[in-house]
Amino acid sequence: MENITPNSFKDKQELLVRVERNNRMVQRLLQKLNSYTYEPKCPQQFEKFYELKRSIQNFTEHHQQVVSKIKQRKADLKDINNKEVEQHLDNFKKLENAIASYLVD
Repeated sequence: MENITPNSFKDKQELLVRVERNNRMVQRLLQKLNSYTYEPKCPQQFEKFYELKRSIQNFTEHHQQVVSKIKQRKADLKDINNKEVEQHLDNFKKLENAIASYLVD
């Protein structure tokens, strides 16, 4: 029984670190997106720019919800494939790719 608690705590900490690291990456990408060197130059870029900003805002709100659930142990940490956390991590990957494609254009 003693092994369950430390492993659960370790899993919780690892998951929290991963989610926080992803959030810091999104915030850095947002700073880069807001810099003058990546200003939109055509209508399509403006649309994509505002869509990315909305996506980042939604990601940040969802991030806060996920972190609070992890901290309150509402997330089932025995099952790391928790749907909400998994969805959050997938959203990060999609958002990161969308921002990268915008910055490359």
